[in-house]
Amino acid sequence: MAEFVKAQIKGDKVVVFLKPSCPYCVCAKDVLSKYKFKSGRLELIDISGRSDMGSIQDYLQQITGARTVPRVFIGEQCIGGGSDVDGLDRSGKLEGMLQAIGSLQ
Repeated sequence: MAEFVKAQIKGDKVVVFLKPSCPYCVCAKDVLSKYKFKSGRLELIDISGRSDMGSIQDYLQQITGARTVPRVFIGEQCIGGGSDVDGLDRSGKLEGMLQAIGSLQ
């Protein structure tokens, strides 16, 4: 499980572990959809319905301090969940973070 998560978040990209039915996940997706990402630099990983969903969330808790979704990673660093992404966007900091890892067009 750790290998799966580590492999997904590796590199200069944005990765969101989510469940489509979760309103905070929808919020994070909506905020990120306003930005023009280079191909392959935004990855949305739906963990709902996976047999290892619980293990993924347990591991996310270990490395981020929370097992709730969404868990949003920018360049391998977890920046939190839906409210955090929204707050960073509103404060104007999110764009700089995305530019810093070279993920935007």
